[in-house]
Amino acid sequence: MSVAENLAAVRERIAAACARAGRDPGSVRIVGVSKTQPVETVAEVIAAGVDAIGENRVQEAAAKRPLVSGATPWHLIGPLQRNKAAAALALFDLIETIHRVEIADRLESLLTGGDRVLPVFLEVNVGGEEAKSGVAPAEAAALADHVGRRCRHLRLTGVMTVPPYDPDPRRSRPHFAALRGIAADLAVRLGTGPLELSMGMSEDFEVAVEEGATTVRLGRILFGERRPA
Repeated sequence: MSVAENLAAVRERIAAACARAGRDPGSVRIVGVSKTQPVETVAEVIAAGVDAIGENRVQEAAAKRPLVSGATPWHLIGPLQRNKAAAALALFDLIETIHRVEIADRLESLLTGGDRVLPVFLEVNVGGEEAKSGVAPAEAAALADHVGRRCRHLRLTGVMTVPPYDPDPRRSRPHFAALRGIAADLAVRLGTGPLELSMGMSEDFEVAVEEGATTVRLGRILFGERRPA
């Protein structure tokens, strides 16, 4: 199947998951995770109507985005290092992986003096895995407060997570529900509207949608098996 056919099939599955949850399928955005994919494939999925492109590494986006036309937004979905912050600001429309005060402050310092306000998500390590980045659930409120009070050039619009891997996607459900609860608490604390929920990948996106995901990050199911780097 082509990338366009894969995207259409995914949209059908999202619509079915939304029907089960009593949701509008239009409330779910698809981020095509283009890690290791060539520029031609990125252009193909953009032409097919994907909602956004997601890259894990700043340097990989730097090699691709200048060669791809169109207004499709790009999300950084991998960890951000302080020394890559300036490059990230030049390449990405949204950063999903704010997990430390130091990263938020670095972005704020680079944006200070300008008019740009960057939408960001907090990355929350719902599974408490040492090998993964993300703020601990118990510390998410403090980080959100810092972004809201100290970073006027950042706009906190959502939260994201990567749950522990399990071959049974149903076992991701408690982690997705936990993120939904964190987002609801933060929205009340900050006095904002509902926050976006970026959760769900190729193996478990339907469960994530049933639990409220507004953004799913899909690679293999759109592009096929990942190519060698």
